[in-house]
Amino acid sequence: MTYKIILKNSKATKNREQTEAKLVTAIGEVLAERGFGKLGVNAVAKQAGVDKVLIYRYFDGLDGLMERYAYSSEFWPPASELLGDQVQREHLAEMSFADGFAEVFRRYANALRSRPLTLEILSWETIERNALTIAMEEVRESMGLELMAFLSQLDPPEADWQAIANLFSGGIHYLAIRARKVSTYTGMSIAEDEGWERLIASIGFLVANIEANQEI
Repeated sequence: MTYKIILKNSKATKNREQTEAKLVTAIGEVLAERGFGKLGVNAVAKQAGVDKVLIYRYFDGLDGLMERYAYSSEFWPPASELLGDQVQREHLAEMSFADGFAEVFRRYANALRSRPLTLEILSWETIERNALTIAMEEVRESMGLELMAFLSQLDPPEADWQAIANLFSGGIHYLAIRARKVSTYTGMSIAEDEGWERLIASIGFLVANIEANQEI
């Protein structure tokens, strides 16, 4: 009897996990296909092929589901994507500060550019505040602090690196969002990898010059 109960509980847990995964995927699909204005409990449940009551049971409603989506790796790049595993982090730590800094931002730019739906939501964030954008703020803040903590271990020169990183990340956000509709910015391509290589190389150049000036 105990064995049967354990098996039953295990199956129920697996079914719930699968259903939650379907709903998280569905919310991204609804956003991608119809936009935020069409996002609702009925639309998400229909997309996932499940009863809408499960959204309330598992996530306490649509806001809870949107928060879960914001924390999913398909929406926002995790630290493992930006910094890599332990070996890759050690390799970053062996670089000069300028090279390591630029490499982290290269990965960050690539991660955002590979997530068109995230760019859509970043653009919504500038005009509308909702449960998803609020959750995204929390995820981004947490990730930003983790990245700054890592960069601080790379022996940075004296400078306000939090402010400098914000300038670079803000620029990346704006240009990546703009590139969805417009392919150039002041004559430079922002829709192709070549243009982004120039941008990242310029980040490395600027940081290297900050390092050089500190050494004088």
